[in-house]
Amino acid sequence: MKLICIGRNYAAHIDELNNERPVEPVVFIKPDSAVLPKEQDFYIPEFSNDVHYEVEVLIKIKKVGKYIDRKFAHRYYDEISLGIDFTARDLQSKLKEKGLPWEKAKGFDGAAVVGKWVHKGKYENLDKLGFSLLKNGEIAQSGDTSLMLWKIDELIAHVSTYFMLKKGDIIFTGTPAGVGKVVPNDYLVGRIEAEEFFAINVR
Repeated sequence: MKLICIGRNYAAHIDELNNERPVEPVVFIKPDSAVLPKEQDFYIPEFSNDVHYEVEVLIKIKKVGKYIDRKFAHRYYDEISLGIDFTARDLQSKLKEKGLPWEKAKGFDGAAVVGKWVHKGKYENLDKLGFSLLKNGEIAQSGDTSLMLWKIDELIAHVSTYFMLKKGDIIFTGTPAGVGKVVPNDYLVGRIEAEEFFAINVR
């Protein structure tokens, strides 16, 4: 299993981090060891003083695919979820300044929260799906997949050009504006529409 993540897929998030708007999806990978085990708290790593939450809609690939045409992309996944791409922002900034890869800032142990999975048929339109992250009971991030620069099927087609997709692979589709720092004792809850998909404590 691999975790394929999409960066800069919401215009407002690009603006809040003063990043350049890309002409194609920004793709990076987290190792499977980055997945936070179920029912486990998230521990802020000792090498960072500025870990940020980034809530994202996830999709799970159900069969092998390569060079997938966008019009057939919907055949390659049945389940969706919600998760967090934790980012050591201070470390990422240092790496970016030197033109180095982001993996240490994005792929550390526990840096990927994966919520429960539900069948995509539960929702009428995956390209118009509201989701949110609550931090200590207050909305920290609120997004809608209609605001994605590249929609889910476009992402599958693009990613499969470079990486063979395999059963169980997870695609993180990008985060909306509102990312922010976590501190010990924060409580994070992720929702699609009004349904809870995960709840974690920060230590």
